[in-house]
Amino acid sequence: MIINPILPGFNPDPSICRVGEDYFIATSTFEWYPGVQIHHSRDLVNWRLVCRPLNRASQLDMRGNPDSCGIWAPCLSYNEGLFWLVYTDVKRFDGNFKDAHNYIVTASSVMGEWSDPVYVNSSGFDPSLFHDDDGRKWFVNMQWNHRTESYGGTPKHPAFDGILLQEWDAEKKRLVGPVKNIFPGSALGLVEGPHLFKRNGWYYLTTAEGGTGYDHAVTMARARTIDGPYELHPDIHLITSKDHPEAVLQRAGHGQYVETPDGTPYHTHLCGRPLPPKRRCTLGRETAIQKCVWRDDGWLYLEGGGPVPAVEVPAPRGDVARAEAPAVIVHDFSGPELPVEFQWLRSPVPERLFSLSARPGFLRLFGRESIGSWFEQSLVARRQEHHRFRAETSLEFSPDTYQQVAGLTHYYNRYKFHALGITLHEKRGRVITILSCAGDYPNGRLSFPLDSGITVPEGRLDLSMEIRDNDLQFFWRPAGAVDWKPVGPVLDGGVVSDEGGRGEHGSFTGAFAGMFAFDITGQGWPADFSRFVYERL
Repeated sequence: MIINPILPGFNPDPSICRVGEDYFIATSTFEWYPGVQIHHSRDLVNWRLVCRPLNRASQLDMRGNPDSCGIWAPCLSYNEGLFWLVYTDVKRFDGNFKDAHNYIVTASSVMGEWSDPVYVNSSGFDPSLFHDDDGRKWFVNMQWNHRTESYGGTPKHPAFDGILLQEWDAEKKRLVGPVKNIFPGSALGLVEGPHLFKRNGWYYLTTAEGGTGYDHAVTMARARTIDGPYELHPDIHLITSKDHPEAVLQRAGHGQYVETPDGTPYHTHLCGRPLPPKRRCTLGRETAIQKCVWRDDGWLYLEGGGPVPAVEVPAPRGDVARAEAPAVIVHDFSGPELPVEFQWLRSPVPERLFSLSARPGFLRLFGRESIGSWFEQSLVARRQEHHRFRAETSLEFSPDTYQQVAGLTHYYNRYKFHALGITLHEKRGRVITILSCAGDYPNGRLSFPLDSGITVPEGRLDLSMEIRDNDLQFFWRPAGAVDWKPVGPVLDGGVVSDEGGRGEHGSFTGAFAGMFAFDITGQGWPADFSRFVYERL
């Protein structure tokens, strides 16, 4: 069986592409760098992260992008010996505008070097490229209407002004011909995330609707010609949990159709797994896949009937077992590259943020702007993939001032995080302190649960945290000691979630566990981390 979610933790907006026996899924990365995650599988059961293609300044620079902006909804396809990746770089979230710029990059191999981007348009986000069987290529994206009261956190249907279609000239590298609005969406509203495919003379269009919260859905329509008119699916929505609060996989929507080599249909979608009692998705929006069937009416349906996504789904092959990830993953930073699980925020100049060669065997972070900065923040982290986990690191850091802090963090964005840090106090000397921002949007004001901190000895320290559902507890010990000492109160770890702060539409990425350093004196004071442990509890 396929066990959903197939990509746990922050992996939303899954675009799936099959080339021969190989399947690839591209997911959104928003403000995290490098941009776009691409996973690979040969059985739809086991998936491995193989690349993040937008990895240099000529392709992507997100410095200054607000939280939950950056790379939205990539579309991955394969045609004429090339992989094509279409994506949006969103530059604004709050207010009436989005400033969403759409680009195309290509590569002969997913794991090879991807081209510099070709600019396409900025009329809306969630672009997709369809390769028709007559050789023509078509670009679709949602159209954004700024003349509404729709703004960050409170989406309104009139702002989601239908799906635009225009032809893409691959030789001229630009859009050509007329622009046509081909699909206004259903009564559910907030139409976005379009994907086209063709079968038996019909053009099928799947879109996401209902927003990123609990009314999310995959809506389906079809037409005899690519520019419509499009008729809605008899059930309107192919996949949704919006009327089924008891379902394990909530917030189901935004995905793409794929067929196995023998023609068996599947459809990806994003989902969330909320925790009681507040229904907060601390793992963010994850990727799942459903097995489908074509009925005699020429429409696609979930194999199990109804629109509610299943946790267990029949795999294409019955002889494949799911390989469980190790319960404990230890990184010692002895290699020349950052471990593949880790990312940083926004900047295409990582050498200003961290180094693996400055002190071999250590990850050195250079303290830059404050934790929560939208420009140059030294924070290296990996996704939270389990509702209960433990993270641990060892740190050498000798600050000169209270303006220099380094440590361990449970991080979502600038107004949803908890951090255990080493710093200097004028009277107490070197101390550990807690910086906590429990959803204070838009101010990002900190609280300090340890007040001025607890004095700690010089030398290397071990820092750790345990997240058990909604609860977070920090710990510390001198390096090499046996016993861990809890520090500070139990904190609200559940606020580090999509629904924390201003609510379900206010942000839509996911929680990370990682290491940070800031130095607001501007000296770039270094902090050396010798290991990082992620443990499933």
